[in-house]
Amino acid sequence: MNPTTKATLAAPKRSRDRKLSVRAIREARNSVGTTLTNFRASSDGLTEAEAAARLAKDGPNEVAHDRRPPISLQLLHAFANPFIAVLMALAAISSVTDIVIPLREGETADYTGVIIIVTMVMLSAFLRFWQEYRSGKAADALKAMVRTTATVRRRRDDDAEPRAGEIPMAEIVVGDIVQLSAGDMVPADIRLLESRDLFVSQAALTGEALPVEKYDTLGAVAGKSATAATDDDSNALDLPTICFMGTNVVSGTATAIVVATGARTYFGSLAKAIVGSRAETAFDRGVNSVSWLLIRFMLVMVPVVLLINGFTKGDWTSAFLFALAVAVGLTPEMLPMIVSSNLAKGAVAMARRKVVVKRLNAIQNFGAMDVLCTDKTGTLTQDRIILEQHLDIHGERDDTVLRYAWINSHHQSGVRNLMDQAVVRFASELPEVIRPVESHRKIDELPFDFVRRRLSVVVEDTAGRQLIVCKGAVEEMLGIAHAIRDGGTVRPLGDEARHALVARARMMNAEGFRVLVVATRTVSGDERKPLYGIADERDLIVEGFLTFLDPPKESAAPALAALAAHGVVVKVLTGDNEVVTARICREVGLEPGQPLLGREIETLDDARLRGLVDERTIFAKLTPLQKSRVLKALQANGHTVGFLGDGINDAPALRDADVGISVDSGTDIAKESADIILLEKSLMVLEEGVLKGRETFGNIIKYLNMTASSNFGNVFSVLLASAFIPFLPMLAIQILIQNLMYDVSQLALPWDRMDREFLMRPRKWDARNIGRFMIWIGPTSSIFDVTTFALLWFVFGANSPEHQALFQSGWFVEGLLSQTLVVHMLRTQRIPFLQSVAAPAVLAMTALICALGVFLPFSPLGAMVGFQPLPWQYFPWLAGILLSYCIVAQSIKTLYIRRFGQWF
Repeated sequence: MNPTTKATLAAPKRSRDRKLSVRAIREARNSVGTTLTNFRASSDGLTEAEAAARLAKDGPNEVAHDRRPPISLQLLHAFANPFIAVLMALAAISSVTDIVIPLREGETADYTGVIIIVTMVMLSAFLRFWQEYRSGKAADALKAMVRTTATVRRRRDDDAEPRAGEIPMAEIVVGDIVQLSAGDMVPADIRLLESRDLFVSQAALTGEALPVEKYDTLGAVAGKSATAATDDDSNALDLPTICFMGTNVVSGTATAIVVATGARTYFGSLAKAIVGSRAETAFDRGVNSVSWLLIRFMLVMVPVVLLINGFTKGDWTSAFLFALAVAVGLTPEMLPMIVSSNLAKGAVAMARRKVVVKRLNAIQNFGAMDVLCTDKTGTLTQDRIILEQHLDIHGERDDTVLRYAWINSHHQSGVRNLMDQAVVRFASELPEVIRPVESHRKIDELPFDFVRRRLSVVVEDTAGRQLIVCKGAVEEMLGIAHAIRDGGTVRPLGDEARHALVARARMMNAEGFRVLVVATRTVSGDERKPLYGIADERDLIVEGFLTFLDPPKESAAPALAALAAHGVVVKVLTGDNEVVTARICREVGLEPGQPLLGREIETLDDARLRGLVDERTIFAKLTPLQKSRVLKALQANGHTVGFLGDGINDAPALRDADVGISVDSGTDIAKESADIILLEKSLMVLEEGVLKGRETFGNIIKYLNMTASSNFGNVFSVLLASAFIPFLPMLAIQILIQNLMYDVSQLALPWDRMDREFLMRPRKWDARNIGRFMIWIGPTSSIFDVTTFALLWFVFGANSPEHQALFQSGWFVEGLLSQTLVVHMLRTQRIPFLQSVAAPAVLAMTALICALGVFLPFSPLGAMVGFQPLPWQYFPWLAGILLSYCIVAQSIKTLYIRRFGQWF
């Protein structure tokens, strides 16, 4: 393993969550009085002066986030490319040899070469800058607006009465007393002082769909001591008395003291971990490997050309200028522009499919992706709990159970939780079920709490009969029940029946369902009263079960099947539990296998984790940094990894992935970390993105392979010609013009089509195949270049310095036409024009360049650069040479595919 990979995989054995939440963990163990003392705070709130001093000391309550660099730096970054650096160096050398030296010696300066090189560099860099700048602006506009104020209790001075008021979240300081109610976002890391029926959604941090209860008293958990409630601090998010910045209140109210703000919060620590320079992606590594392969080739060939021409012609100045032109000709100077054009075209095409591409390189990484890691909640699932089943004690559908569940959920006060909403929503679609009880009047309610884990309502029908309807957790409900309803009869709840009900509930849990029990008790006449207490939750009759599920998105299964058909393996990385995750995986067509849990990952070193990540499909109960560690292990195994997520907990993985994908409904930090943002909830755009990425990559590789092999063939021909011909086979300016015209013909490649078989599997940069392609295909063109040399030398008499213009004109036309026409031979592994036809734009551009190439020697411009008109007798010979070249190129292509099993 190389040092870079080791550094990438480096991760502490224990989760960083523990270190990042030391203050929260400490205060979770302390009493309320101790916490107030520690922060020099009062339950009445800080004074305005104290708050101002703390704000000045600690800074605003803001988390770190990437800020787009100034436009000038973005523009400079567009020039950061190895080939652009080479071209700029060649332009500098050409400036000296073609402009500075001639002007010093009183000769006419030649600006042509410098202008050509600089024009290509500028077009490439500006195109890339403009597309990424526009994408960045679009992504900024997508960022969701978050709640920016919080209710804080403060005093004007020490003796003043406390007053609660709204202040910007950025102005909250440690020691502030905040007040929370349903719908509020938790503005900082806080320690609860008082709470009532407080339920908090931590989905943005954990991926857990259901809210969790938070409470102010350490001993509020049945069966646990105060110490036990917080001893397990391996996951700070489990602390019952602590709420974290970025979560939100689903129901209930609370008063709390702020214990951490800004970068010192749990959320802030995640944000800080993902800002700054991003890891090098598969695209970056691929471009660099290919770039340096071609640069090394150029550094070897150019000195050889210089030495051969210097020694054989005796004019070292001309030899140097010729070698410089060859260097430019060898450099695929349009590569940055072709890459940018392809990526920009891909970005535009994806924008039509409601996909915003923030970073152009991500399009190619999309196509190269062979592993997609995805969060579960909100990505594979709808993030919306539904009532799946209403069953009697035997597991059969029973509408009476649904009727009682509706009474309970419909009549409860306060903000309904997700399961109550699911019951009401489901029952509203069956009016015939709830119609008999719609007229029931609510008498009283016993709200849900964490100790009882149930909720009861008392209703009265039109005849004055009162009924207690209770629903809650299985074991707690069975503890207060004394009978079960079995069909039309009621029988006692004995031990055997109790065990059978528990077993059935556990079986449904194992299938991924969350299970509640519904029970009732008819209140006899002498027991009726206006107010009821917990003691009245007794002697209940178990009616049946309710099962709940966060269902998968409709597009999830077909999207994952399509990805699998295109060679992309899908893995699920979630903070939710493994049972529910396995259920969802089976529903969307993924075989869950044996899940790997976060606590197990903590015990593994990097080598062992790398051995497991390819074998497992589900990674559950993960912290954010564990997600990132799994992803890096996959990358270290050679995979190009994508990550799909929408929560705060997904941000590190989104940033570390080769391509990070989020949705516009995701959190700000997730969208900021992502490379691609989906504007539609349908996952089918993932398949479209993969195919578009592969098409984009294929067109880039076309240019590289064709240009590299063509340039190699030209240099090989130059070496042969230079060794035996007493004049330069082509002038430096002629080489530059030929190279420019060929590159212009390639500008249509972004609009070309790719063969269907090319799109069927992930594609990666392969510098070795490009080098092999050059060596096989390049010399093929040299065969016909030498044939052209012989034709011009022996048939047309261009065999002396006096006739070099004819020789150079003939080779220019043959070289340009063979380069341009062979595009159609090399762009596909099929038979061109018969089995695969190029896009109209490619056909039109190659035809135009061929026509201009034939016309140039006859034009005034041709005379200016040393050409002369060619005799008409030359063109039948030329047609024969080109036809022969196409036949041989197709034969070599067939042999190459048989030998190496691939083309591009």
